[in-house]
Amino acid sequence: MIKNFVPHILSVAFFAVLSLAYFYPLLSGKVIVQSDILQSQGMQRQVVEHRADYDEEPYWADNAFGGMPTYQITSTYPSDYIGKVDKLIRFLPRPADYLFVYLLSFYLLILFFTPKVQIAIAGAIAFGFSTYLLIILGVGHNTKALAIGYMPLVVLGVIHLFYNKRKLGFALLSLAMGLQLHANHYQMTYYLLIIVGLITLGFVIDLVRKKQYRPLVKSLLTMIFAMLLALSFNATQLLATSEYAKESTRGNSPLKESVSGELVASNAGLSFDYITEYSYGIVESFNLIIPRLTGGGSGDRPDSSGELAQFLQTIDSETAQYVFSYARTYWGDQPIVEAPAYIGITVFFIAMIGFFLMHKRWRLILLSSILISLLISWGKHLPQFTQFLIDYVPFYNKFRAVSSAQVILELCFPIAAAMGLISLMDSSNQSRKQFIKLSALIVSGILGLLWIAAMTLFDYQSAFEPFAAYPEILNPLMEDRKSMLLNDLIRSLGFVVALYVICRFSLIEKRNRYVIPVLALVILIDL
Repeated sequence: MIKNFVPHILSVAFFAVLSLAYFYPLLSGKVIVQSDILQSQGMQRQVVEHRADYDEEPYWADNAFGGMPTYQITSTYPSDYIGKVDKLIRFLPRPADYLFVYLLSFYLLILFFTPKVQIAIAGAIAFGFSTYLLIILGVGHNTKALAIGYMPLVVLGVIHLFYNKRKLGFALLSLAMGLQLHANHYQMTYYLLIIVGLITLGFVIDLVRKKQYRPLVKSLLTMIFAMLLALSFNATQLLATSEYAKESTRGNSPLKESVSGELVASNAGLSFDYITEYSYGIVESFNLIIPRLTGGGSGDRPDSSGELAQFLQTIDSETAQYVFSYARTYWGDQPIVEAPAYIGITVFFIAMIGFFLMHKRWRLILLSSILISLLISWGKHLPQFTQFLIDYVPFYNKFRAVSSAQVILELCFPIAAAMGLISLMDSSNQSRKQFIKLSALIVSGILGLLWIAAMTLFDYQSAFEPFAAYPEILNPLMEDRKSMLLNDLIRSLGFVVALYVICRFSLIEKRNRYVIPVLALVILIDL
C-alpha cells in the first residue's frame, strides 16, 4: 500500500525542489521585489502596527484613500480554519509557494485521467510554467496567482462528482472551492465558474442522452451542497466584501451627473471603458504561441545591434539615451503589458494532438472554454458582445481588465496537452501517427500564415507610440519589431519540428519509454 504512494511523494518533493530552484535567490535570503506588494505593504502599515500595539483587528485604515475598510487591504477573521489549510499547503517561502501550488494542483488533476506519473508531471510543468502565471508573481498579483493555483483542484472535484465518486468529489470540491475563494480574487473565481459551468453542462447533456436522471440529480445536488459548504468556510470574508462593494466604484453612486447637470444615482458596476481598458488585441492573441509577435512586454527594448541602435549611433549620446529609454518594442493594443501570455508552442502542438484523440465530450468542453475565454478577453474589440455581457450577465460589470479572462485557456490548453500525451502513449490507438502528422501540418500552416502576415499585413505600430511624429525613429523601431517576430516564428517552427520527431518515437514500442521525460524537458525549455 505504502509503495503505491512512493511515486507521488517523490513527485511532490520534485515540485518543491523545482519551485525553489526556479526562485533560487530565495535560498540565499533574497526577496523578490513585487511592485504591487510594496504598494500594499504601505497601505497595510497602519493596520499591522495597530495589531502589534493593541492585539486587535481595526478593520479600518486612515492612510488609504483618506480612510477605508481594510477588507481588501489586509484583514484577519476569527475561525479562519480554511486559511490554516492554505498555509499548510504553502509551506515554501514566497513566491516559490505559489509555483508549488500550480504544479501540485495540476498534477493531482491529471492523475484522474491517467495513473502514469510521468504524464502528470509533464502536464504540471506545462501549466505551472505558463508565462502568464509567472508574470503575475513578478509584479505581485499574489491573490490572483493563488486563486489560479487552486483552479485545477476545483475542476478535479467537479469531475469526480460526475464519475459517481460523489463522496470524494464532495470532500475535494468543498475544500478546493473553499481554498480558491479564500485566495480572495473573485474575478478569478468568476472565470473558474465559467469552466465549471461548461464541464457541468457537458456531463448533463451526456447523462440526459443516456437517460441517467438519478445519477445526474445526485451529482448536481452534491455539487450545490459542496459549493455552499465552501461559501460557509469564507462567510465572514465574503459578507465583508459584499458590504464594502456596495460603497465602492462597483456599487451605486449618488454623485453621477446627468446631462442636465443634476445628481442622479448611477447604475451599479464599472463603466465600459474602465472594464475594457486592458483588452487583448485579436491579432495580439497569437502571442499565446509566438511570444514576441507584438514585441514582447512594455519594458522590452530593441536589440543593441538592431536598426534603431544603428540610427542612434548617428546622433548625440544624450538624445540617443532618451530615445532608447522610451522606444518600447511592444506594439499591441494594451496600455501596459509586463510580458506576453505565452502558453508555449510546444504545449499548443501537443494539445492539438489531444483535441483530435480525446473524448468528444472533453473536446467540446475545452474548445468552448477556450473560445469564450478569447471572446471575453478581446473586450472593446468586440464592443457589442462585451456590452451584452455587461448589461445582462450577472456580476460581469464588477470586474475590469478583461484580458485576464485568458486564464481560462491557460488552464484548458495544458489539460488538452496532457490528454495528448496520454493518447500518444496508448499503443492501442491506431490513429496516433495520422494525427501527429496532421497536427504538425496545422501548426506549421498557422506559422506560415503568420509569416505572410508579418511580411505583408502588420504595420508594427500601436496607439501608444511616443515617436509617431518622428519617422526617423519610428521606422527603424518598426523594423526591429518585425525582426523580433520573424525570429520567434523561426524559433517556434524549430520546436514544431523537434516535437514531431519526438512524437514519432512514441510509435516505436522499444524507444518510447523516454518520450514523456524528453517532451517535458522540451516544454520547460520552451516556456
